[in-house]
Amino acid sequence: MLIKVVHKTVYTYDAPVSQALQQVRLRPTDGPLQTVKDWDLEVEGGSAEASYRDHHGNLVSLICADEGVTSLTITARGEVDTHDKAGVLGKVYGRAPLWYFLQSTQMTDAGPLIHEIADEVRGQGTDLEVLHRLSAAILERVPYALNETHVETKAEEAVSQKSGVCQDHANIFTSAARLLGFPARYVSGYLFMDDRVDQEASHAWAEVHIVGLGWVGFDISNQISPDERYIRLAVGRDARDAAPISGLRMGEGDETLIVSLQVQQ
Repeated sequence: MLIKVVHKTVYTYDAPVSQALQQVRLRPTDGPLQTVKDWDLEVEGGSAEASYRDHHGNLVSLICADEGVTSLTITARGEVDTHDKAGVLGKVYGRAPLWYFLQSTQMTDAGPLIHEIADEVRGQGTDLEVLHRLSAAILERVPYALNETHVETKAEEAVSQKSGVCQDHANIFTSAARLLGFPARYVSGYLFMDDRVDQEASHAWAEVHIVGLGWVGFDISNQISPDERYIRLAVGRDARDAAPISGLRMGEGDETLIVSLQVQQ
Protein backbone atom coordinates (compact mmCIF):
# COMPACT_ATOMS: atom_id res chain seq x y z
CA MET A 1 0.00 0.00 0.00
CA LEU A 2 1.33 3.45 -0.92
CA ILE A 3 0.64 5.84 1.97
CA LYS A 4 1.03 9.62 1.80
CA VAL A 5 1.73 11.61 4.97
CA VAL A 6 1.76 15.31 5.85
CA HIS A 7 2.64 15.90 9.51
CA LYS A 8 2.81 19.56 10.56
CA THR A 9 3.90 20.75 14.01
CA VAL A 10 3.65 24.45 14.90
CA TYR A 11 5.14 25.99 18.04
CA THR A 12 3.93 29.53 18.84
CA TYR A 13 5.74 31.50 21.54
CA ASP A 14 4.36 34.34 23.68
CA ALA A 15 7.72 36.10 23.57
CA PRO A 16 10.67 36.01 21.14
CA VAL A 17 12.79 32.93 21.67
CA SER A 18 16.43 33.25 22.67
CA GLN A 19 17.16 29.58 22.02
CA ALA A 20 15.13 26.45 21.20
CA LEU A 21 16.36 23.04 20.11
CA GLN A 22 14.13 20.20 18.95
CA GLN A 23 15.15 16.57 18.57
CA VAL A 24 13.03 15.22 15.71
CA ARG A 25 12.38 11.58 14.81
CA LEU A 26 10.11 12.06 11.83
CA ARG A 27 12.01 10.21 9.11
CA PRO A 28 10.93 6.61 8.41
CA THR A 29 13.57 4.17 7.18
CA ASP A 30 13.49 1.25 4.76
CA GLY A 31 12.93 -2.19 6.27
CA PRO A 32 11.11 -5.50 5.83
CA LEU A 33 7.73 -3.82 6.36
CA GLN A 34 8.18 -0.61 4.37
CA THR A 35 10.06 1.17 1.57
CA VAL A 36 10.39 4.95 1.67
CA LYS A 37 9.61 6.35 -1.79
CA ASP A 38 9.96 10.04 -0.97
CA TRP A 39 10.36 12.00 2.27
CA ASP A 40 11.21 15.56 3.20
CA LEU A 41 11.49 17.59 6.38
CA GLU A 42 10.70 21.31 6.06
CA VAL A 43 11.46 23.93 8.71
CA GLU A 44 10.12 27.50 8.99
CA GLY A 45 11.54 29.78 11.67
CA GLY A 46 14.62 27.62 12.17
CA SER A 47 17.02 25.22 10.50
CA ALA A 48 18.24 21.63 10.71
CA GLU A 49 21.65 21.80 12.38
CA ALA A 50 22.59 18.11 12.27
CA SER A 51 21.28 14.65 11.41
CA TYR A 52 22.38 11.31 12.81
CA ARG A 53 21.25 7.82 13.77
CA ASP A 54 20.74 7.26 17.48
CA HIS A 55 21.63 4.07 19.36
CA HIS A 56 18.32 2.52 18.27
CA GLY A 57 19.05 3.20 14.61
CA ASN A 58 16.42 5.95 14.37
CA LEU A 59 17.08 8.86 12.02
CA VAL A 60 17.24 12.01 14.16
CA SER A 61 17.34 15.66 13.07
CA LEU A 62 18.37 18.46 15.43
CA ILE A 63 16.38 21.59 14.62
CA CYS A 64 17.34 24.96 16.08
CA ALA A 65 14.90 27.88 16.11
CA ASP A 66 16.16 31.19 14.77
CA GLU A 67 16.88 33.68 17.53
CA GLY A 68 13.99 36.05 18.17
CA VAL A 69 11.28 34.09 16.34
CA THR A 70 7.78 33.77 17.75
CA SER A 71 6.91 30.57 15.88
CA LEU A 72 8.61 27.41 14.63
CA THR A 73 7.01 25.09 12.08
CA ILE A 74 8.25 21.57 11.32
CA THR A 75 6.57 19.71 8.46
CA ALA A 76 7.30 16.09 7.53
CA ARG A 77 5.83 14.90 4.24
CA GLY A 78 6.36 11.96 1.96
CA GLU A 79 5.26 8.61 0.58
CA VAL A 80 5.95 5.14 1.94
CA ASP A 81 5.17 1.79 0.30
CA THR A 82 4.15 -0.63 3.06
CA HIS A 83 4.04 -4.43 3.11
CA ASP A 84 1.73 -6.71 5.11
CA LYS A 85 3.70 -9.44 6.89
CA ALA A 86 1.25 -9.95 9.77
CA GLY A 87 3.35 -7.73 11.98
CA VAL A 88 6.47 -9.91 11.72
CA LEU A 89 9.53 -7.73 11.28
CA GLY A 90 11.83 -10.72 11.63
CA LYS A 91 15.32 -11.16 12.95
CA VAL A 92 16.44 -7.58 12.53
CA TYR A 93 18.50 -6.81 15.59
CA GLY A 94 19.51 -3.22 14.96
CA ARG A 95 22.21 -1.52 16.99
CA ALA A 96 21.12 -2.59 20.48
CA PRO A 97 21.44 -6.16 21.83
CA LEU A 98 18.31 -8.06 22.84
CA TRP A 99 19.13 -7.90 26.56
CA TYR A 100 18.90 -4.11 26.34
CA PHE A 101 15.17 -4.43 25.63
CA LEU A 102 14.66 -6.52 28.76
CA GLN A 103 15.64 -3.54 30.89
CA SER A 104 12.99 -1.35 32.47
CA THR A 105 12.88 2.45 32.36
CA GLN A 106 11.31 5.17 34.49
CA MET A 107 8.25 5.16 32.24
CA THR A 108 7.89 1.37 32.17
CA ASP A 109 8.83 0.35 35.72
CA ALA A 110 6.35 -2.36 36.71
CA GLY A 111 4.38 -1.91 39.90
CA PRO A 112 1.93 -4.37 41.48
CA LEU A 113 -0.79 -3.72 38.88
CA ILE A 114 1.41 -4.55 35.89
CA HIS A 115 2.80 -7.59 37.74
CA GLU A 116 -0.80 -8.72 38.20
CA ILE A 117 -1.54 -8.42 34.47
CA ALA A 118 1.61 -10.36 33.56
CA ASP A 119 0.83 -13.12 36.06
CA GLU A 120 -2.70 -13.41 34.67
CA VAL A 121 -1.45 -14.51 31.23
CA ARG A 122 1.78 -16.26 32.18
CA GLY A 123 1.93 -19.79 30.72
CA GLN A 124 -1.40 -19.45 28.91
CA GLY A 125 -0.34 -21.03 25.60
CA THR A 126 2.44 -20.47 23.08
CA ASP A 127 4.52 -17.30 23.15
CA LEU A 128 2.29 -15.70 20.52
CA GLU A 129 -0.88 -16.71 22.35
CA VAL A 130 0.45 -15.35 25.64
CA LEU A 131 1.30 -12.01 24.05
CA HIS A 132 -2.08 -11.67 22.34
CA ARG A 133 -3.74 -12.50 25.68
CA LEU A 134 -1.56 -9.85 27.29
CA SER A 135 -2.66 -7.28 24.72
CA ALA A 136 -6.33 -8.09 25.36
CA ALA A 137 -5.88 -8.00 29.14
CA ILE A 138 -4.31 -4.54 28.97
CA LEU A 139 -7.08 -3.04 26.84
CA GLU A 140 -9.70 -4.57 29.15
CA ARG A 141 -8.12 -2.91 32.19
CA VAL A 142 -7.11 0.31 30.45
CA PRO A 143 -9.80 1.28 27.91
CA TYR A 144 -8.83 3.79 25.24
CA ALA A 145 -9.75 7.32 26.34
CA LEU A 146 -8.43 10.67 25.16
CA ASN A 147 -7.24 13.44 27.50
CA GLU A 148 -7.01 11.22 30.58
CA THR A 149 -3.21 10.86 30.47
CA HIS A 150 -0.31 12.97 29.16
CA VAL A 151 3.07 12.42 27.50
CA GLU A 152 4.83 11.88 30.83
CA THR A 153 2.30 9.41 32.29
CA LYS A 154 4.06 6.25 33.44
CA ALA A 155 2.82 2.76 32.63
CA GLU A 156 1.80 1.86 36.17
CA GLU A 157 -0.01 5.20 36.56
CA ALA A 158 -2.09 4.55 33.44
CA VAL A 159 -3.16 1.14 34.76
CA SER A 160 -4.10 2.75 38.07
CA GLN A 161 -6.17 5.41 36.27
CA LYS A 162 -7.89 2.70 34.19
CA SER A 163 -7.68 4.75 31.00
CA GLY A 164 -5.14 5.77 28.41
CA VAL A 165 -4.18 6.14 24.77
CA CYS A 166 -1.91 4.22 22.43
CA GLN A 167 1.25 5.56 24.12
CA ASP A 168 0.09 4.23 27.48
CA HIS A 169 -0.95 0.87 26.03
CA ALA A 170 2.45 0.41 24.37
CA ASN A 171 4.34 1.38 27.54
CA ILE A 172 2.25 -1.02 29.66
CA PHE A 173 2.68 -3.83 27.14
CA THR A 174 6.47 -3.49 26.96
CA SER A 175 6.65 -3.41 30.76
CA ALA A 176 4.56 -6.57 31.20
CA ALA A 177 6.23 -8.41 28.30
CA ARG A 178 9.63 -7.87 29.93
CA LEU A 179 8.29 -9.38 33.16
CA LEU A 180 7.39 -12.45 31.08
CA GLY A 181 10.96 -12.67 29.78
CA PHE A 182 10.47 -11.12 26.32
CA PRO A 183 12.67 -8.33 24.93
CA ALA A 184 10.17 -5.59 24.12
CA ARG A 185 10.28 -2.13 22.60
CA TYR A 186 8.05 0.86 21.91
CA VAL A 187 7.30 1.96 18.33
CA SER A 188 6.08 5.35 17.12
CA GLY A 189 4.60 5.80 13.67
CA TYR A 190 1.54 6.44 11.55
CA LEU A 191 -1.66 4.49 10.96
CA PHE A 192 -3.77 4.82 7.83
CA MET A 193 -7.47 4.83 8.75
CA ASP A 194 -10.18 3.94 6.26
CA ASP A 195 -12.70 6.42 7.67
CA ARG A 196 -10.58 9.58 7.88
CA VAL A 197 -7.63 11.50 6.46
CA ASP A 198 -7.12 14.09 9.18
CA GLN A 199 -5.88 12.71 12.49
CA GLU A 200 -5.16 14.21 15.89
CA ALA A 201 -1.82 12.53 16.55
CA SER A 202 0.67 9.93 15.40
CA HIS A 203 0.26 6.33 16.56
CA ALA A 204 2.18 3.97 18.86
CA TRP A 205 2.43 0.22 19.33
CA ALA A 206 4.89 -2.35 20.67
CA GLU A 207 7.23 -5.00 19.28
CA VAL A 208 8.37 -8.15 21.07
CA HIS A 209 11.21 -10.48 20.15
CA ILE A 210 10.01 -14.09 19.95
CA VAL A 211 12.46 -16.95 19.51
CA GLY A 212 12.07 -18.39 16.01
CA LEU A 213 10.16 -15.39 14.65
CA GLY A 214 12.17 -12.34 15.58
CA TRP A 215 10.44 -9.02 16.24
CA VAL A 216 6.63 -9.09 16.08
CA GLY A 217 4.34 -6.06 16.39
CA PHE A 218 1.28 -5.69 18.64
CA ASP A 219 -1.13 -2.75 18.41
CA ILE A 220 -2.82 -2.94 21.78
CA SER A 221 -5.25 -0.08 21.16
CA ASN A 222 -6.67 -1.80 18.05
CA GLN A 223 -6.06 -5.42 19.10
CA ILE A 224 -4.22 -6.43 15.94
CA SER A 225 -0.69 -6.94 14.68
CA PRO A 226 0.41 -4.10 12.37
CA ASP A 227 -0.32 -4.63 8.68
CA GLU A 228 0.16 -2.57 5.50
CA ARG A 229 -1.65 0.42 7.06
CA TYR A 230 1.24 1.12 9.44
CA ILE A 231 4.39 3.22 8.95
CA ARG A 232 7.21 2.77 11.47
CA LEU A 233 9.04 5.97 12.46
CA ALA A 234 11.15 5.20 15.52
CA VAL A 235 11.74 2.61 18.24
CA GLY A 236 13.02 2.70 21.80
CA ARG A 237 12.60 1.21 25.23
CA ASP A 238 9.71 3.58 25.96
CA ALA A 239 7.78 6.57 24.62
CA ARG A 240 10.58 9.00 25.47
CA ASP A 241 13.13 7.09 23.40
CA ALA A 242 10.88 7.08 20.33
CA ALA A 243 9.16 10.47 20.72
CA PRO A 244 8.57 12.07 17.29
CA ILE A 245 9.58 15.48 18.69
CA SER A 246 11.19 16.46 21.99
CA GLY A 247 13.28 19.43 22.99
CA LEU A 248 13.95 22.45 25.16
CA ARG A 249 13.51 26.22 24.97
CA MET A 250 15.11 29.23 26.62
CA GLY A 251 13.13 32.44 26.93
CA GLU A 252 10.21 34.01 28.72
CA GLY A 253 6.53 33.31 28.21
CA ASP A 254 4.58 30.20 27.34
CA GLU A 255 4.37 28.21 24.14
CA THR A 256 1.42 26.76 22.25
CA LEU A 257 1.65 23.56 20.23
CA ILE A 258 -0.63 22.75 17.30
CA VAL A 259 -0.30 19.46 15.39
CA SER A 260 -2.04 18.56 12.14
CA LEU A 261 -1.67 15.16 10.52
CA GLN A 262 -2.97 13.77 7.25
CA VAL A 263 -2.51 10.11 6.34
CA GLN A 264 -4.01 8.90 3.07
CA GLN A 265 -3.52 6.70 0.02
